[in-house]
Parts: sequence; structure tokens; C-alpha cells
Amino acid sequence: MSTVAVVDYGMGNLRSVAKAIEHVAEGGRVVVTADPALVAAADRVVVPGQGAMPDCMRELDARGLRAAVIRAAAEKPFLGICIGLQMLFEHSEEGDVAGLGVLPGRVCRFPATAMVAVDGGRLKVPHMGWNEVRQVSAHPLWNGIADNSRFYFVHSYYVEPADFAVAAAMTQYGIPFTSAIARDNIVAVQFHPEKSAQTGLQLLGNFMRWRP
Repeated sequence: MSTVAVVDYGMGNLRSVAKAIEHVAEGGRVVVTADPALVAAADRVVVPGQGAMPDCMRELDARGLRAAVIRAAAEKPFLGICIGLQMLFEHSEEGDVAGLGVLPGRVCRFPATAMVAVDGGRLKVPHMGWNEVRQVSAHPLWNGIADNSRFYFVHSYYVEPADFAVAAAMTQYGIPFTSAIARDNIVAVQFHPEKSAQTGLQLLGNFMRWRP
């Protein structure tokens, strides 16, 4: 039986993520844990999160989870959600804080001057609600998910990878931004699959079946 560790660093709706994964785990065991040893022992690792990046990085360090998360991202199927995507990169404008540096690139705030809708109205930040996700790579994460399917977002910052080859999806909100990335054993999404109804469950199920 495979074990999935949902990393608990005190930030985010961990229980909803865990419940959603349990729904598609097909017999796998889901553990919500702040224990680096359990993260290291798991077959798959999920790092969710919401809130401010400085708080997330501080709590990750306070609980001794930084090394375990970096190692998981190097060795096993890894899914980052929201802040779990952003922390993979080198630096965030939010609080001028360093990320984990697993991927080259930065996290930027939506530029106020670009927050204009097609009809000329202003777009609010944070970007909150349903939006289309355009697939830019044929990754197993998208199996059974139609291109331009809608997922649920809540964020004020977005990732800007140094290497666009890692982008797995793009979304338009004032500007086009990278809403999912994939490299080797890592996938990560800016949206919340656990809040994205059946399409979100399909994505989580795809992650559980993925054999990178």
C-alpha cells in the first residue's frame, strides 16, 4: 500500500486536501504530518498551502521540514499546491523572501497596471474564483481533463519560471501567467484542485496514478 504524506507546516486547508486525496487514493494511505521522518518515508508527497509566503517559509523552517521537502522534490512523486508551487522557486516578491530554490525563477505580484478585463473593467487582486487553465504540455497530470477546463484560484502572486520549458499550463488574468509546472518527478499547480469539483479530483487521481 502506497503512502501519501500531506506536509503540515501550519498553513493551508490541509484536511480538505487530505480528504480529496483519500477520495481518489484507491487504497493508498494518506497521512497529514509535520514529521520529517514520515515525509521521508512516504511514497508520494503533497505540499499544499495558502497565506503569505514569508509566514509559510518561516513555519517550514520552524518545524524542521525544509530539508525533507527539498529531498522529496528530488526523489519521489511530488505535488505542490498554491504556496506549495511558489515555494519551489528561488525568490518571492512577497516579503522579499527566499524560496527553496528547487527551480530557477521568481514569484511576482500581479502588476496593478495590467489588471484590466477584456471589457475594460478592473480585475481584483487577489485573483479569486474559477478560471480556465490552458494546457501547454501533454503531461499525465492532464489525463481525462479537457484543455481550458476551469479550476479554482485564490492568489495575489504568480510564478515566473526562468525556464519556460517547465510550464505545464497557462492562465489569463490581466496577464498570461504560469498556472502549473512539471519537471521530472515534480508537478505543482497555482490553483486548488481540492476546491475544483470533479475536475480537481481527476487531477489528484492522475497524480496518484502517475509513475514518473
